Amino acid sequence: MSFSPALLGGIAFFILLGLIALRVPVAIAMGIVGAVGGLMLNGYDSVAFIMGSVPFEAIFPYSLSVIPLFVLMGVFAARAGLSKSLYEAVQAFIGHYRGGLAMASVGACAAFGAICGSSLATAATMCRVAMPEMRARGYDDGLAAATIAAGGTLGVLIPPSVIMVIYAILTEQSIGKMFAAAIIPGILATVLYMLAVYVQTWRNPKLGPPADRVKWMGRVTALKNVWSVALLFAVVIGGIYLGWFSPTEAAAIGALGAFLLALVKKRLTKNIFFECLTETASTSGMIFMILIGTALFNYFIETTGLPQMLVEQVSALGWPPMLILVLLIVFYIILGCFMDALSMILLTLPFVYPLIVDLNFDPIWFGIIMVSVVEVGLITPPVGMNLFVIMAGTPGLTLPTISRGVIAFLLADVVRLALLVLFPVLSLWLPMMME
Repeated sequence: MSFSPALLGGIAFFILLGLIALRVPVAIAMGIVGAVGGLMLNGYDSVAFIMGSVPFEAIFPYSLSVIPLFVLMGVFAARAGLSKSLYEAVQAFIGHYRGGLAMASVGACAAFGAICGSSLATAATMCRVAMPEMRARGYDDGLAAATIAAGGTLGVLIPPSVIMVIYAILTEQSIGKMFAAAIIPGILATVLYMLAVYVQTWRNPKLGPPADRVKWMGRVTALKNVWSVALLFAVVIGGIYLGWFSPTEAAAIGALGAFLLALVKKRLTKNIFFECLTETASTSGMIFMILIGTALFNYFIETTGLPQMLVEQVSALGWPPMLILVLLIVFYIILGCFMDALSMILLTLPFVYPLIVDLNFDPIWFGIIMVSVVEVGLITPPVGMNLFVIMAGTPGLTLPTISRGVIAFLLADVVRLALLVLFPVLSLWLPMMME
């Protein structure tokens, strides 16, 4: 039985989803489907050439060096205990309000995400810091856990973000402009999450009783403990925005700065230093393996002509571009219930990006929309990765409990997505200032 190239590409896509559902690692699944599909479509000689060249070309670009550097920056920041200092600083100012500790957790997650770049790392780190404190103050487990899970997603959205870097590289967009575009949406997400906490505790004060008020002297002391974090963020992101150095140079400066902070705070022993290097190498290696698998799969998909066929079919429908965008958002939200953020982007970008270009949507704006949507998937049951990270770090916490608490934050995400779609200037104003 023979298949048309486009039909073979469609079948391969669903086979790939099946392999991922069977817990085959994403990199391996994409590589296998790409290689076997290429063999069926183009023959042995073509696949042999691709297997010998594409893996190197996928990870050779100089721009990819930014990934391990930003990962290293986040690892050093976590080891330096910066998360605790950030939490205590925000708590000192708003902890005495109803739900104040939960709102402080959101603020601390946003600040830590600005120097970490990983949602899972932000959620895991803040869980160890904030969850015991909220439990001790009588906070509802559902609200406390969901707050940290939702706040952890800010590590993906607030720059520097590894996923944002990968999107920019794959779509040949400016990393600096992507980071600038994410600043206002990141602030908006933080405010809406805090508002979600406020509304819940206003309706039911027992969910988040107020903590003791911290005197002004204590607040000043707490601020002194985080000036170095603010300076590090300002140098890394501000330097890119002002054109002082490239994203790769900024990542190197950020990694060095986080290393020095950990050293000054005396949190960096010889063993911990090597653990940081090992964790960075492991995380970066995983990302690069996924990029190699993606390159093999993308080469096969491109030769089938499936992306071009989809663009033509969707264009022929004559639907309004905004309707198509809304359908894509719904598709990503559903997919996020079963797949992690990085896999979603790498799996769907070969099909979706040509369509976005054909519809004349701004790639930077769509990148922020896409990152925001996959961020929602991190807290969407039943496979929201952040939910399981919080459960693993919190004894006695169950999935129904945290799922109940996360509903309000999902509604906040829907509001944020609607604002970003209706008002593109929220994402594009700062990038325009860079031109």
